Amino acid sequence: MAAPNIVQVASLLGKTSGIALTTGGVDILENPAASGKVLKVSSLYVPNIDGSNAADATVNFVDATGPTTLRLASTVPVPPDKTLIVIDRDAPLYLEEGDKITGVASANGDLEAVVSYEELS
Repeated sequence: MAAPNIVQVASLLGKTSGIALTTGGVDILENPAASGKVLKVSSLYVPNIDGSNAADATVNFVDATGPTTLRLASTVPVPPDKTLIVIDRDAPLYLEEGDKITGVASANGDLEAVVSYEELS
């Protein structure tokens, strides 16, 4: 699992993606093994789109070298029509090859995840 030297990158692409969180869990963002890339996550938002019910969010960092799963947010209640900020630009997270961020909601259809990141290669 090698990662490019981020001081001498040939390509830097800004990207944003999103996914609905489920009670079964989903991969929010994954850096595939042998991608030759590093993903710099600059923000991760978890909005509650339900107008009347709170829902709990759990967001994990999965380190492929372990493999080890570490909590970024653990069963944090997100009030109706509010947003949980899990990662922001002041404290970015780097995903090396094989690493990923996963998420779980306490209720289907209530929480989404929106992630903004840079793909460095």
